[in-house]
Amino acid sequence: MLRPISVAQMVEVDRLMVADYGITLLQMMENAGRGLAEMARRLLGGNTAERKAVILIGRGNNGGGGLVAARHLANAGAGVNVALAGEPDQLGEVPEHQRRILVRVGVAGASRPASADELPALLADADLLIDALVGYGLRGPPREPIASFIRAANAVTALRLALDLPSGLDGDEGVPREPCLRADATLTLAWPKAGLLAAAARPFVGALYLADISVPAQVYHAVGVERSTLFAGGPIVRVRILDGAWEPAESQETA
Repeated sequence: MLRPISVAQMVEVDRLMVADYGITLLQMMENAGRGLAEMARRLLGGNTAERKAVILIGRGNNGGGGLVAARHLANAGAGVNVALAGEPDQLGEVPEHQRRILVRVGVAGASRPASADELPALLADADLLIDALVGYGLRGPPREPIASFIRAANAVTALRLALDLPSGLDGDEGVPREPCLRADATLTLAWPKAGLLAAAARPFVGALYLADISVPAQVYHAVGVERSTLFAGGPIVRVRILDGAWEPAESQETA
């Protein structure tokens, strides 16, 4: 059995990767977004060509991972729309770099924020909805416009895939705030956060997967985690939730 980590430990993982090992945020974001696109492909049956994916983008690094995934999915032939939940100047430097790439390659929605009123029509015929609105830094209930984006996402029948944590879920306690996205699958990054394993979180997390973002073993060790050969079989691992702990599932196939 393996233990989850706290949000504070994950903050330290991110800090050590940059400060001690020179792994840039741009590299981490690329790894996260590529893994998210691969998880999307699996949920869509192994082929994204001509499938419609809508990616909800919030501020910060979680939104940046969603923007990277949008590029990879567009490159793979999917019909991709991004819905920005704020102005581009609110994204942060590295996510904004990713957004500008999408504008250049012509991904729909990358040039301007989406309004909550637009979302029902945008999401109505989506095959897959990706939640990249809020990461592990959530404090309290989601505020507007994020709250309206979450409610719109919960109202559609498309498959819902969350990046790192479903938006609205507390990363340590697993308390679903109001509103909280109900995901069919969650791709968490680096190591499962404690909140994902809580009983109250399970209806919102869905099937849980773990993505390798190239965290060195020494960084895991520094925060009290022994990674071993977890990703020896590939960069995405299905997670089986136990009582306050987790382990890799025997099968890596999607639910």
